[in-house]
Amino acid sequence: MDQKSRRKEVLDEYRQHPPEAGVYRLVNNRNGKALLGSALNLPSMQSKLDFAKKTGGLNALDRKVHADAREYGVEAFDLEILEVVEVRPEMTRAEIMADLATLEALWRERFEPALLY
Repeated sequence: MDQKSRRKEVLDEYRQHPPEAGVYRLVNNRNGKALLGSALNLPSMQSKLDFAKKTGGLNALDRKVHADAREYGVEAFDLEILEVVEVRPEMTRAEIMADLATLEALWRERFEPALLY
């Protein structure tokens, strides 16, 4: 299989099975604070956290949690998936992002602001 046909195959596979998009919470288990966010690719968020835990580096994490990650260690953080968005093939990136922003705002209302980064 040549490179061009392999690329087409990978793109077709991606379009048929896009990564899960949704709302997540990065929880500091030591002080109870959490970073609420949304992502087009939830598995990549888990990968970033796993990488940070493996290397001890903070660059894979949001800057808002860096101070606590230095104080408590990256191991103090866990990722919770709060909600997954149903992404339909006809949806544009902008439509997905708008849905994610709305869901994140709704989830933000459920948590005490003092416990969010």
